[in-house]
Amino acid sequence: MVRESWASRAGFIFAAVGSAIGLGNIWRFPWMTAENGGSAFLLLYLLIVLVVGVPGLLAALVIGRRSNRNPVGAFKSLAGSRFWTALGALCVVTSIMLMSFYSVVGGWILRYFLESATGAYFASPETHFAAISYGAEAFGYQLAVLAATSLIVAAGIRRGIEATTKVMIPGVVVLLIGLAIWASRQPGAAQGYEFYLEFDGAYLAENFLSVLGGAAGQALFTLSIGSGTMITYASYIDDDRSLPLDASAIAVFNLGIGILAGFVVFPLLFSFAPGPTEGGPGALFIGIAGAFASLPGGRLLGAVFFLVVLLAALTSLISMLEIPVSFLVDEFDLERSTATRGLFALIVLTGGVNAFSPAVFTLFADHLVDLLLMLGLTGFMVYTAWVLGPAAIEEYLEGAGQLSRSLVVPWRYAIGTLFPAFLLFTFYADIAALVGLSAGTGLLAVATLLTVVALVFVARRSGPGNRPQPSERRTD
Repeated sequence: MVRESWASRAGFIFAAVGSAIGLGNIWRFPWMTAENGGSAFLLLYLLIVLVVGVPGLLAALVIGRRSNRNPVGAFKSLAGSRFWTALGALCVVTSIMLMSFYSVVGGWILRYFLESATGAYFASPETHFAAISYGAEAFGYQLAVLAATSLIVAAGIRRGIEATTKVMIPGVVVLLIGLAIWASRQPGAAQGYEFYLEFDGAYLAENFLSVLGGAAGQALFTLSIGSGTMITYASYIDDDRSLPLDASAIAVFNLGIGILAGFVVFPLLFSFAPGPTEGGPGALFIGIAGAFASLPGGRLLGAVFFLVVLLAALTSLISMLEIPVSFLVDEFDLERSTATRGLFALIVLTGGVNAFSPAVFTLFADHLVDLLLMLGLTGFMVYTAWVLGPAAIEEYLEGAGQLSRSLVVPWRYAIGTLFPAFLLFTFYADIAALVGLSAGTGLLAVATLLTVVALVFVARRSGPGNRPQPSERRTD
C-alpha cells in the first residue's frame, strides 16, 4: 500500500501545532497553572518546553522521518529489538488512553458550545457542570466528538488531517486574540495578569518538586511528545526539510498559543469566579462559563469561546487517533477506513469508562498519562542518541541550516544523558508523591542515575548489527 505524505510544509506545521495546542493549552494549561502557583509554574513550564521539549521533539521527528513508519514499525524496522519495539507499542497504548479521557472533555466542550445558544449553563454554572460532566449524556456527547474525529482521520493525511487543520489552527489563533483583547477589559484583569505573570519565588522554593512534575508533564502533554504523535506525523514528511527548524517552529507556536490562552482565562477567572483554582478540571466550565451569564451578548461570546476550544480539542484528538490508525495500516495492511472504524469502537469502550467514572477520569487526566509521556520521551531520547547514533545525526543534518549543524553533537549527547536524567528524576518524584512516600532528593537522584546507566547500557548493547548505517533509509 502506497503511503501518503503531507502536501506542503505548512500542512505539516499546522497539523503538528494543532496536535500540540489542543486542550492541553486551553483547558489543561490554565488549570495546571492555577493549581501550581501561577507564575512559578509558568516559568518552569517555559524552560522545560524550550530546553528539554525542543530537543526531545527533534528526536521524535528524527525517528519518524528515518523510518517512514508508525511508532511500532519505526522501532521494529530501525532497531530490530523486542525491547525497543515494546516502546513503540507503549506509544499506541498511551494514545488510546489519552483519547479515552480527552474525548470526554471534548464532549463537555461540544455540549457547552451548543448550550451557549440557550444559556443553559448561565443560572448556576457549578451545579450545571456537576450534573452533566459524567453519565449517559456525557457519554453521548463524547460519541459525537469521537465520530467527528474518526471521519476526519478516515479521509486521510491530505484530504482529512491536513485540510482540516489548515482551517482550524488559523481560526483558533484569530478567535483567541479577539477573546484576549475582550478579557483585558474585564474588572479582574489586572489581578489575573499579576497571578499569571508576577514571579513568586517563595512558592517555587517551598513546592519545587510538585511544581516541577506538573510543569514537565504539561510540557510533554502540550508538545505531543512521548506518545508517538510526532514520530507518526514526521513519517509523512520529505527528506529535504529542516527538522531542527520544524521542531523550533512547533514549540514556539505551542508556547505562544498557550500563553495567549492564559491571557484569556485568568482575567476571566479573577473577574467572575471565586478564585483561580475554582473547579479544577472543570474550571473552564465553572469559572469561565459564569462570566458569560453576566455580560451583554454573553450567549454569543460563550459560543465563540467554546468554538475555539472545540476546534483545539479536535486537532489534538485527530493526532492521537492517527497513531494507532497508522500502526494498523502500516503493520497489518488494513484500509484506513477499516482501521479507523475498529479503533472508534475500541475507544468508545475505554472512553466510556472515563465518561461514567470521575475517579477513573481523574486518574488518567492528573497522573497516569503524564507518567507514560515521561517514560515515552525518555525512551525516544536514549534510543535516538545511542541506538540510531550516526544515523540520527545524518537525519538531523538533512536540510538543516548552519546554526542547527553546529548544535548536532551537543544535541545528541544531551538527549542521551542529561535530559533523560531530568525526566526520570521528575518521574520518580511524581511516583513518590502519588503513593505518599517522602523521598528525598538524594534517593531520587540515585534512582535516576542507576536507571540512566541501565538504559544507556541496554541501548549500546543493541549492537552495531542492529543499528542502521548512515546510508540506510526507509523509502517504501
